[in-house]
Amino acid sequence: MHSYTEENYIKAIYKLSENGTQEVNTNAIAEVLDTKAASVTDMLRKLSTKNIVNYVKYRGVTLTEEGERIALQIIRKHRLWEVFLVEKLKFNWDEVHDVAEELEHISSTLLTKRLDEFLGHPQFDPHGDPIPSETGEMKQKKQRLLAEMDVNDAGVVVGVNDSQPLFLQYLDKMGISLGSKIRIMDKMPYDNSLEIVLDEDKALLISSEVSKNIFLSA
Repeated sequence: MHSYTEENYIKAIYKLSENGTQEVNTNAIAEVLDTKAASVTDMLRKLSTKNIVNYVKYRGVTLTEEGERIALQIIRKHRLWEVFLVEKLKFNWDEVHDVAEELEHISSTLLTKRLDEFLGHPQFDPHGDPIPSETGEMKQKKQRLLAEMDVNDAGVVVGVNDSQPLFLQYLDKMGISLGSKIRIMDKMPYDNSLEIVLDEDKALLISSEVSKNIFLSA
């Protein structure tokens, strides 16, 4: 069993790396966790002695196989709780992240298993992110960023690249959610903003920044 702080570090390293294998520097971890680089170094040394990370001073850190396993289980719990909060307790998708951050630290394997069964073994969370299985496998969707698509391309919204509440609230205001249909009508050369048609009947102008954070089915 690991402390909340240790689990937060493990998850941060996983998310900052490519599937836990790319080296991550201490400053990046410090920024994500809003702490000092010296504190990060101390924790990395501690996690290294537990064989959770591979840490070499001045070279960065990667997760060990055990560290990656732990990270995927934390992410699994987080995303299952998000599904529960949205589907069963009727939270909005912009309200669940902070609550799930607390619930992800519950260590009961049986509770996680029962929660997964109760929800019908969902494969994706309310933001379209894949939920790791018990063995750490994740089903990936064929998807493209809206920003990378061309005029007359169309697709269904399958996920977001930014799950911060302000962005999700913006999408709600625009009427964009998972399952929405989007067709690109024009792209502005000046700033790469997009004219789109939402669900075949609503014309919208989408900024380049917004288009970089919406995934459509490929």
